[in-house]
Amino acid sequence: MKTGNQFIDRAKLLDCAAISDALDRSGINGQCYKISACDPNFRMVGHAYTVLYRPANFDEDGNVGEYIDDVPPGNVIAIDNRGRDDMTTWGNILTEMAHQRKIAGTVIDGINRDVSLCRQLNYPIYSSGYWMRTGKGRIQLAGLQVPIQIGGVNVMPGDLICGDPDGVVVVPSQMQEQVLTYAEEITAKENIVRKNIREGMRMDEARKLQKYHFLQSKDFDKK
Repeated sequence: MKTGNQFIDRAKLLDCAAISDALDRSGINGQCYKISACDPNFRMVGHAYTVLYRPANFDEDGNVGEYIDDVPPGNVIAIDNRGRDDMTTWGNILTEMAHQRKIAGTVIDGINRDVSLCRQLNYPIYSSGYWMRTGKGRIQLAGLQVPIQIGGVNVMPGDLICGDPDGVVVVPSQMQEQVLTYAEEITAKENIVRKNIREGMRMDEARKLQKYHFLQSKDFDKK
């Protein structure tokens, strides 16, 4: 029986592009649109710990959440702030705490601030941008470990989240084995194409031999 750590170990060896193609072959929308790394050197893999925010009402102080102490090490904190880019949900205190607690990274449907510290600590943050305006008094914690969305992708607690310089992909927990197996196959076939090209084969021939143009197709096995 596969464990969560085994899936994480396998995912760490794969690029998000290969996982994206495997998601396509599986018929899954798992590519988080316009979510990118605060530093191109960041990579992250972990299971989702989800956080949901809503706008604070006029009679509320607003609470950006004191959840960080309860996030298991190795998880990715996934924050849904409805894509808002006029306030942040994450800054340097959370970055320092997450780094100290060995959290795998943070992905935000929205923006963060204090970018310099995450780069200094090499703590991966993926978001739709960064700006300095605080969310304190403007947003309210609405739920922990609940269904959320990141970049148009549905995320459930425990889903596998991977990030690299190309962006972020989400693999539903019940589909990890299939998607990672497809991604490993895609990676192996692309590596064969590269090897054949380096050895002098025409690219069109090398691609044809590995059915390159159908690697992401749901009908790959029928080609």
